[in-house]
Amino acid sequence: MLISRIGSYYYYDLDREQQILSYFKKRAITIAQQLKSTNQVPDADKEDVNKILGSMLLSEHIKVFDSKDEVIFDSSDEPLPITSQLLAQVRDGLDVKVRQGDLEIILIRYVHQPNQPPWVVAYASELNVLNRHDRLRDVLAIGWLISLILVSFAGWLFARDVFKPVADITNQVNNISAGNLNKRLTIGPQKDELSDLAQTFNLMLNRLEQAFTAQKNFVSHASHELRTPLAVIMGEVEVTLLKERSPAAYEESLTRVLNEVRNLNDVVNGLLELARAESGTSGTFQKVRIDEVLWDSQAQVLHKNPEYKVEIRYEKIPDNVEELQLMGDETLLRTAFTNLMDNACKYSGNHRVEVLLEVGADTLSIHFQDQGVGISEEQLPQLFNTFYRGSTAQNTPGYGIGLALVKRIIDIHQGQIHITSQPGTGSTFTVKLPLF
Repeated sequence: MLISRIGSYYYYDLDREQQILSYFKKRAITIAQQLKSTNQVPDADKEDVNKILGSMLLSEHIKVFDSKDEVIFDSSDEPLPITSQLLAQVRDGLDVKVRQGDLEIILIRYVHQPNQPPWVVAYASELNVLNRHDRLRDVLAIGWLISLILVSFAGWLFARDVFKPVADITNQVNNISAGNLNKRLTIGPQKDELSDLAQTFNLMLNRLEQAFTAQKNFVSHASHELRTPLAVIMGEVEVTLLKERSPAAYEESLTRVLNEVRNLNDVVNGLLELARAESGTSGTFQKVRIDEVLWDSQAQVLHKNPEYKVEIRYEKIPDNVEELQLMGDETLLRTAFTNLMDNACKYSGNHRVEVLLEVGADTLSIHFQDQGVGISEEQLPQLFNTFYRGSTAQNTPGYGIGLALVKRIIDIHQGQIHITSQPGTGSTFTVKLPLF
């Protein structure tokens, strides 16, 4: 605003100087043209000149000097600061400007007759009549000050309204701690950058709450699952030590302890795998051939349980092996497929599972189909909860970790897992993974 006002004043002043100079010259020449070529001004000519002066602006003074520096016309008796040196400069062709108090004076040369010394016309006018730029300067300055005050006040109001939501978000974030991660930031109805920021904070709080909940559940589940085998081991050892026993009795007791230790080892390994999957520390994803991972999983299952039967089939085998590749963690995928194969065989009377691999345009689908006891519809939503075991699985050894681990691994790979099951008929687990 200040720069624009200074520029306006500057260019107005330049234009005003040009206009005043042009006006002065026209007025001065008009008067000089009314004079005769002699050094005397007849009465009739004076009347014509007075008529012209009557139309002049207030406080205009005009003096005309002949070639001898004598005044041949004077519209006022007031003296003007005009010297012979100034008159000589004007006759040489130089326009001269002089100021005397509130008067602005301009001297110009006027050739009244060819081959004759020129006259000098002096034109003077009060500055308060023609120099209205002083008032413009005052108006611009005062207007700028008033505008500055108004804009500053309005800016303060707008800034307060703009930063109030930021302060509210800051206060809300400061009031959220580990004990109340379920709280969320209040988002106003407006759709702006602050709303996006609050939404981003809420998404971050969702992830933090999930991480804290997973950690809390892990500690709770681990302590619960580890307590049982440890209690059995301690009880078995204490009973064995109550009295001296035969070697056969000691061997039987140690066998039971060994079995519980193995169970404990399985629980610990499962919890560690679940913790790794829950933390999302899956390492760097690399290209993985899904058929090779399935064959490796089949080998692990059969090595641990030779009586199991795992059949892997392909649907529309692609000619290009790269269509069987995806970006993922090979170890985690092998763990997920091994758990699905092991569960299918474990809960099937014939210990058999069929694995069908389908290659789509942008996804890989893997179906794990068994002919086991099946799962009731009301139990399906809870099947992937940690340590949950269905009613049909109570008599089968297990810890309820495998399917929860599978679900987390599939989520890490941005895939999906679905279950279709009928009690007494069998179940089909379908895993869909995106191709890279």
